[in-house]
Amino acid sequence: MDQNDTLWRKGFRALLAIIYLIAGIAHIRSPGGFLAITPDWVPFPEQIILFTGIAEILGAIGLMIPPRLLPGVRYVAGIGLALYALCVYPANINHAINNIAIGGETASWSYHGPRLLFQPVFIWWALWAGGVINWPFGKTTEHHS
Repeated sequence: MDQNDTLWRKGFRALLAIIYLIAGIAHIRSPGGFLAITPDWVPFPEQIILFTGIAEILGAIGLMIPPRLLPGVRYVAGIGLALYALCVYPANINHAINNIAIGGETASWSYHGPRLLFQPVFIWWALWAGGVINWPFGKTTEHHS
């Protein structure tokens, strides 16, 4: 076991994988809300929403694959989910700024504010869960051989 792969890290990795698995399934099964917040400049929004759902599911699975079974997969999944979280940020901003209703309901800034502020945490969390970084808990990273 890697010295940085603590019980906390394993637990938070599993939690993040569950979050992304649920979100990925939601993107595929109920794309309407995601389509509503997708900025107009995004090409092929239906296909993009489907692709993001698949990416979330694959990333969630990848996070849970031990490096001894498939070296590098967890590392790549962490990078992929971090990039994913960065790429969908414009949709979250669009949702907030344009007060877009989902299912007939709009959300207040008590939802949007924390959601927007938490996005960088999701990026860090994916990188940490994937063993790409150990900050702020350590200086070394898992090797992705």
